[in-house]
Amino acid sequence: MTLASQRSCAPAAIRTDLGAIFVSLELSRSTWLVTSLSPGNGEKMSRHSVRGGDLSGLLERFASLRKRASVRTGKLFPLVVVQEAGLDGFWLHRALEKEGIESHVVDAASVAISRRRRRAKTDRIDGESLVRTLLAYKRGEPRVCAMVRVPTPEEEDRRRLCRELKSLIGERVRHANRVRGVLFAQGVADYDPRRPDRRVRLDALRTGDGRPLPRHLKAMIMRELDVLDLLDAQINQVRAERDALVMTEAEADPGRAIVASLLTLKGIGPGFAGVLWSEGLFRHFDNRRQLSAYAGLAPTPWQSGSVNHEQGVSKAGNPRLRAILVEMAWLWLRHQSGSALARWYHDRVRRSGGRMKKVAIVALARKLLVALWKYVTAGVIIEGAAMKSA
Repeated sequence: MTLASQRSCAPAAIRTDLGAIFVSLELSRSTWLVTSLSPGNGEKMSRHSVRGGDLSGLLERFASLRKRASVRTGKLFPLVVVQEAGLDGFWLHRALEKEGIESHVVDAASVAISRRRRRAKTDRIDGESLVRTLLAYKRGEPRVCAMVRVPTPEEEDRRRLCRELKSLIGERVRHANRVRGVLFAQGVADYDPRRPDRRVRLDALRTGDGRPLPRHLKAMIMRELDVLDLLDAQINQVRAERDALVMTEAEADPGRAIVASLLTLKGIGPGFAGVLWSEGLFRHFDNRRQLSAYAGLAPTPWQSGSVNHEQGVSKAGNPRLRAILVEMAWLWLRHQSGSALARWYHDRVRRSGGRMKKVAIVALARKLLVALWKYVTAGVIIEGAAMKSA
């Protein structure tokens, strides 16, 4: 038997009766790699490059793929395109759908890869892997990947206010800490750069050894205070826009509005309500498992043979929603101490001897998210929760 006869003649892709042209896009700033699997091409994948950002060139390449498939088979096939969620956002997905092309955006972390420590990774390999993943997804294979639910342009734009506000507040904290740090190195520990009289107090400051502040140090702090003034003005502006947006949603339909329902609960203000609404509760979820998975609060089991334990929450969902829920869980214990959720938390911590506070607070965050979702969508009252006085 010759060596040639021993070789496998299996094609590069999984054999299937193709009813469409399957395409994957590997996007970068300079080049878009187009990997396609077309009917009548011997089930071999073809690869083409398009200049990054050239939408017209990409559509021309798609037209060429359809024309070649039509010449080979005598039929005109539709296109099914997949790309990874990443830096390019969703504009290309929306542009393709506008052209009547079926488009999907996949979570890159959900695509199965080799578990070897040193695995080969190139755009070519990734493109072929995405095409195979798309084929399996269209065949209806379960758990093959996680497709992203692309938000509408209005939903995407609406959540920018809460995200910008958090970014501005973080920037203000960094500048204030910088002022405190340089002054602490000079022996000054009681100066607060956030106080209204910060500029007046700066002139009277003395170092730990009794000297006036050095000239360049004082000039640097003055510039930092100018930045803090600008950040304060921007934060107030964004906060006002967020409150106006939240109240607009609340007044749109008081009987069913998500924000209006959240604001009736004690301990939840416009900030929490805005983030919960814009980051998660605006979406439809079929069950609580989908909701917990979206927030990254779903448990991650590890079971193999006799080994069976939990690895903790997955942290694979929306990090902003998860962070605000953990913060809300701590505040829920303060403002809703008589609720069933708070009693459950204290009972669990007491039974563990007080060692599981952080673990239990994450579990409380998951339970709180599910309870709030049921409350705003189905009107299920949270047991023992206190309402705001009218």
